[in-house]
Parts: sequence; structure tokens; C-alpha cells
Amino acid sequence: MSSTVLVVDDDRANLDSVCRIFQKEGVSTLPANSGQEALALLRKPEVGVLVTDLMMPGVDGQELLKACRAMRPDVEVVLMTAYATVETAVNAMRDGAYDFITKPLKRHSLVKAVQKAMEKQALVAENRDLKAQLAALGPKSIVGQSPAFRAFMDVLRQAAPSTATVLLMGESGTGKELAARFVHEQSPRIKGPFIAVNCAALPESILEAELFGVEKGAFTGAVARKEGRFERASTGTLFLDEVGEMSASAQVKLLRVLQESELERLGGTQTIKVDVRVVAATNKDLQREVQEGRFREDLYYRLNVVEVRIPALASRREDISLLAEHFLRRYAAKNAKAVRGFSDATLAVLENYAWPGNIRELEHAVERAVVLCRQEVVEPGDLPEAVRKGPMGSASQIVIPIGTPMEEIERRVIHETLRHTKGDKNLAARMLNIAARTIYRKLAAEDGEKPPEA
Repeated sequence: MSSTVLVVDDDRANLDSVCRIFQKEGVSTLPANSGQEALALLRKPEVGVLVTDLMMPGVDGQELLKACRAMRPDVEVVLMTAYATVETAVNAMRDGAYDFITKPLKRHSLVKAVQKAMEKQALVAENRDLKAQLAALGPKSIVGQSPAFRAFMDVLRQAAPSTATVLLMGESGTGKELAARFVHEQSPRIKGPFIAVNCAALPESILEAELFGVEKGAFTGAVARKEGRFERASTGTLFLDEVGEMSASAQVKLLRVLQESELERLGGTQTIKVDVRVVAATNKDLQREVQEGRFREDLYYRLNVVEVRIPALASRREDISLLAEHFLRRYAAKNAKAVRGFSDATLAVLENYAWPGNIRELEHAVERAVVLCRQEVVEPGDLPEAVRKGPMGSASQIVIPIGTPMEEIERRVIHETLRHTKGDKNLAARMLNIAARTIYRKLAAEDGEKPPEA
């Protein structure tokens, strides 16, 4: 046993006796003479198990148990009492106690109960850590730190808690579904379902049936009533990917749901109320689609309450190495490969490639490299030939979104030029046609230092 045991008893002799038992077992203890004193000690991170007397003046064992469940749900609780009844035991276990021991205490029973409690706590902690690792490696992680990424995430964070419909605009492979999931998970609807539909992947007739549901006998093969995705997404979020591919008929029905929060299943006449937030996404220019008559203008404005433009990977070049490392960790763990990073030459290839397929293409390239890598470090030869010999561009240019403050533009240009010159400030100054002392002054100001004298 390695965790600290917090022992609580208003009987000083019994408190000392229990502490001695654990000390002889090599377990550190924290003694507390009252429930009030124990509440303060519970905040110590090393406390793993609470052993407390049940009958105490002031804050008794039952109240202490409830407080512990609220303050430190990771701490296991063992109750001690000389007044044991079936009712008190049942109540204690219902409130979350791990075990219940009667006085006079038997050394073996006490030690065994705490050992089991510690084993359970260790298993819970291990399970929690594994879940955290899987979450970090999983598809729900959003990774980035570039100005373009930060600006995009700021808009998402502001939009998520609202009830507004969100329209995600961006090239294929930029992570629109990931952004939609983020909106759902940061919204009050997080406890509801997240349902995704790719409107481009389903034929027109099937898409309408999938979205709005079908009544029995609506068409040949409709042998039973079937709920649509809108009904399944009740109290949650429905993500309509590639919404620009919807047929005119489906657009009309979608508009009604957005306006009235109600629908009719195919072949039915009953009006069904739905409580769903819609997040839509497209890689098409919907304004042009409206102008050319392929997309309803009224639906466009219903969907486009909050428009969020997801930056292409070419406009967030600072994130390429960060994303690559993220994908490497994920696929190294998934494939049980001892791959720990990229060589400098490989990173240069990744950062110089134009990435027309955006983040999806980068992810697939890194997965392939991890699978084929024979060393601990990914070399250029492990990358797909298309990446090694493909179009260049992302490293030789900076894409700056409209509306970026001049101070931020200046900072990015200086840092990117220094990256290109490998930190040579004099060369960077010549390339930017400014004095080297200007670069020194800007960098010193960022670090909060006094700039060097001219």
C-alpha cells in the first residue's frame, strides 16, 4: 500500500491505535480528532483512503462521507462504528462508502478493508489515466496554435454556447466534423446526442428518409415506421455535412424544420415537434450556388446565422509540425510502434509541402510513415512519394486572414522570416529590408526585455 490514509476518530486512544496499525504496515497516516479537522486534511492530494468513526460530535462520519464524495470522489471511505445495524450499513454503502467495519476493531479486517480500498482507487486512477490518453490520441482532439487557428477557435467558442445555427465553411479535409463536435461538446446540449449525416454520400430519396423518417408503407420496402436523424438527434445536435449537395426537395423540408421546429415523416401526415440544433458544413460557395439557382436563398440565411470559416492547412503552416507530432503519437500507440519523432529532414519536407488535401492528407501521410518506419525516427523515405515530390508552397508564403491586426502581421512576418533563415537576424533583416536592430527591438519587446541600445 502506498497512499496516505486519513484516520478520523474523536477517541484519541482509538485514533492512535488505528494509526499505529497502518504505520506497522508501512502506510503513512494523517490523524484527525474531529470531522471538521478531517475536512481540511481531505484537500491534501496524497490522501487516498479515509477511515472514519461514524458517531462523532459536530461533523459525524455520515456527513464526512457525503462531504468526501463531493470534495474528493477519488478517495475511498471505510467507516468504523460500535453501533452497527443493518440500516446504518445500508445507508453508508448507498452514500458511497467502500466498506463498513464494527468495533472493537480486528487488525486483520481493518488492514484488509483498506488494502482493497487502495486497490480499487489505483484501478480507478489507472482507468482514468487510460481514458485521458485515449482522448488525447483520439479523433476528438483539436490541435493548433497558429494565429489563423486561434482566430477560428475564438469564433467557435463564442458560437458554441448559443442556440444559433452554425455554418462551417472550408476546403475538404480541414476538419469540419471535428469543429461541429466541438460546438456540440461546448454547448448546453452536450448531454444530448451528436448525429452526423453526409448529405453527399446518400441518394436523394434515401437522404430524405434518413433525415425526416419514414412511415410504414410510404414506399416499396418501407415495411415499418423508422425515425429520422432529426428525431434521433432530439435535445442534441445534428451535423449536416456537405449541405450544399442537398436536392431542392430536401432543402424545402429542411427549411421547414429550421423555421418551425417540426417535420412530417415520408408518407405521413402527423406533425412531429423536434428540438435539435443544426450545424451545417460545406466546401461550396453557397452564395454562388444561390445566385445560380442551385440553393435556396431563404435556407442559406437560415443556415448562415453564424458563419465560421475553417482555415486551410496552407494558412496555418505553424501548426504542421504540431499536427504531425499529434498524429504520430496516435498511430504509434495504435500500431504498437516505438516511433518517437521526425528527423529534421522529414519535418522540412512536411513543412515545405503545399498540402492540397489539408489535415486529412497530413494525417494519412503520418499514419503511413509510422506503419512503414523501421527506426525510432521517421525519415523522408517513410513519407508518401506525393509528399516528398509534390507541390511546394506552404513554407515559402504566409497566408494572413483579412482583419489581422498590423502588429500581429508584423510579428508573423518577422518570425517566419527568422524560421526561414534559421535564426540569422542579420539575413532576415536584409530580406525584409529593415535594420537588424529593428528585429532585435521587436523580439526584446515580446519577451518584456529592454531593447539593446542602437
